[in-house]
Order: sequence, then C-alpha cells, then structure tokens
Amino acid sequence: MTDERKKPKTARGTAIEILNRIDQKGDYAEPLLDAALSGTGIQNPQDRRLITELVYGTLRMRGRLDWIIGRFYRGDDAALETPVRNILRTGLYQLLFTDRIPAFAVVNEAVGIAKQICPAAAGLVNAILRNALREKDVIAWPDMAKDPGRAIAVLHSHPRWLVERWLDRYGIDETIAICRANNTIPPLAIRVNALKTSREKAIAAIAEDGITAETARFSPDGIILPTPAAGLRETAAFRNGLIRVQDEASQLVSRLIAPRPGERILDLCAGAGGKTLHLAALMKNRGEITAVDLHPDKLRLLAAEAGRLGVTIVETHPGDAARTPEAFRGAFDRVLLDAPCSGLGTLRRNPEIRWRIAPMDLKKCLQIQKRLLRGAADCVKPGGLLVYCVCTVTPEENEDVAADLLAARPGFKRIPPGGIPPELIDADGFFRTFPHRHGTDGFFGAVFTRTSEKPV
Repeated sequence: MTDERKKPKTARGTAIEILNRIDQKGDYAEPLLDAALSGTGIQNPQDRRLITELVYGTLRMRGRLDWIIGRFYRGDDAALETPVRNILRTGLYQLLFTDRIPAFAVVNEAVGIAKQICPAAAGLVNAILRNALREKDVIAWPDMAKDPGRAIAVLHSHPRWLVERWLDRYGIDETIAICRANNTIPPLAIRVNALKTSREKAIAAIAEDGITAETARFSPDGIILPTPAAGLRETAAFRNGLIRVQDEASQLVSRLIAPRPGERILDLCAGAGGKTLHLAALMKNRGEITAVDLHPDKLRLLAAEAGRLGVTIVETHPGDAARTPEAFRGAFDRVLLDAPCSGLGTLRRNPEIRWRIAPMDLKKCLQIQKRLLRGAADCVKPGGLLVYCVCTVTPEENEDVAADLLAARPGFKRIPPGGIPPELIDADGFFRTFPHRHGTDGFFGAVFTRTSEKPV
C-alpha cells in the first residue's frame, strides 16, 4: 500500500505549503512563489499557473473563504490548525472561484493532502468541502442593509476595521470599488530605461519575444503588459537593461523630484533602488545620487541593477536614514524619502498585508515616518526640494506626516507637485493615486521646499 506521506508534492500541495509559511512565519508571497517556481521541480506551465492563482487567489478571498468555513465547521473555527485551514481555503477557492477543475478532483486532492500532512483532519476536510459544494447557493451572508461594514468585509474579503475607515471617508459605493480593485490581478508595469532606449523601441523589442505591451496612462516612461509575461526577465530587452519592472505610480514619484543633470540627490530608504535608478535616468546619468538604506543586501541588489541599466552616478551608503552623517546636513539639492509604511496601497500585489496590519501598526508607522522626514529635511540645501512618499492610503501616514514636518521645521513650506498629470493631484495639493481610480498602486506624495538659510 502506498504511503501517502511519500507522494511527490503536487501543485496544490505546494500552494498550501506557501500559504502555511505566510501565516506561520510572516513570509511574503512573491519571494516564496519565485523560489518555488524557479527550480526544476515544477515544470508544467499549467501547474505553475495553478500554484500562483491558488496562492494569490486564496490570500485575496481569505475573508470570504473563512466565513464559509465558519458556517460549516461545528465548533470554534478559529481553533483550526493553520495547515487544515489552508487546505480548506484552497479547496473552497477552487470550488467557488474557478471553473476549470472538476469538483470531485478538488475534494479528492484536498483530502489526499490532508492525509499527508494532518491525517486526523482528512474526514473534516472531506465533510466541509462536500457540504459547501452542496449548499454554496444558500450560504447566509451578512446583511448589507443592517451592517454594511461587516457585509463588505466578508463579501469583498478585507479586514473590517479597514472597511469601516473607508466607509467613513468614501461611502459605501467607493469602498466597494476599492475592495473590488484590491481583489483584481494587477497588470505588470515596467519602466523603460531612457539611458538606453525610447519607450517605442522598448515596446518593439519585447514584442519580438511575443510579449504584448502598451504605453502607460500616466507615466511617460511606463509600459503596461495587459497579459502575464512569465518570461519577461529572459528577454533580450531585460537582459540588455532596456526595461525594469516598476509600478506606474512608483515611476511618477521620481518625476515629483524633478532632478536635473549635475545635481546632488539623496535617496533615503532607497531599498533595491527602483526610484534611485529612475532618478539617474532623468538626470541623464550626470550628477551624484547617494542611496541610503538600513539593509546592505538591498543596496547590493541596487548596485547590481545599476550595472544592468548602465547607471554610474549612484553611491550606496548603508545606514539608518534617521541618523544621517553630519556631512549630509544641508548638502543636497533634492532629497527623496520613500518611507517605510503599512503598504495598504499595494493590496492588489501583496494581498497578505491586509491580514497582518492592525490599527495600532499605523500609529507605529506614523512615529517612524515623522522621525525620518525630519531627518530628511535636515539634509536639504536652502532653496532645495524635499519629497515625502509612501505606498499607502491612510491619513496618519499621509497628510498627518506632512503637517508634522511643517510644524517641526518652519523653514519649509509645501508646494504643489510638478511633473505629473494634474488629475493625480488632489484638492489639497498632494500627489495621490488609487487602484480603483487610476489602475495603479495607491501612492501618496508631498513636496516641500526649504525657504530658510538658517539651520533647520
């Protein structure tokens, strides 16, 4: 008799393993998927697509799936072990949100996986999935009229606290639109490297590899791939440094800085350098960019990417952006602070974030952002420019941080953003994008200039 535990890992088993690591260890989906799909273990394209859909689809629809589990589990469903819950989630996702896989195959595979990793739960998995399949059309959902916050949170799979905040600010219709947008698969956005080619030539180059692309709506450097392109990084255009993966809203941040060739630029919290390297292209690779980040491994990635793109004006500086060297004070023409944040503007790409962030985390982010922005202001020359940006949509991390800087540093004033389409500037003069309005990640940006010659 075959030992169930010795069977080779299936696509569904791999997806469940990734989801378990996300829940148990706090890992992120994208690097786990990259690692799982980069080896030789899973070669079949259909299996690779299934793993990706199951991981991201289950994460996006987790709130709705958990509601269903709670309807059919006799007991406290919160006490279910993580592997059992993820077997149920992936099974329900396939039964309710896909039509390519026969229902009997979904149930049988889920039960088989349960026998391998949690044998005692195999009967439970079988019963819940079969009951859900039989009664899926009569499941009782929260009443929108009586409790819209609960109904939207469950039906559109977002944390209730976040839904309630959006309801207060945007109303029911736009809150639903935000949630729906967050549950869609975002198109892949790439940036043309203007140091090596034009946007038109880059589109033509990737078309030679069979990849369809179109110009982005807002970014002059942006290219959108409407359909998935798994082999993008193997194309000649990528290998030769003509393009870089970067969300369209993120590309626009560098245009807020509006750097000029020959200037001295500071990029704090530079990470792997998406905006840093765009700044270099806008400067025509002339001048000086200092990229600071707390994590040396990210700066090593930045340096490698600079080599691929042909950027030579970036100098990396490992260190805490809140404790910049004395030599940085008042030394830079323009300073960018792309601050650590909750990431709530990127829920399309990083759906696991919604299940991790709590209201108290926003307060923690706020304190860090205030401290970092004050430190960034210290590095700006008189007459110089300071840009604060985050990929989130919460007032605490957005306008509240901007207001704090003006109160703490009277030598600065806020100015209207330039270099971007007017429709991306709100009534208060902030750069702001939303997935449901603009088809980009949710970004916020504030632009300041230093007006005082005195030390800040």
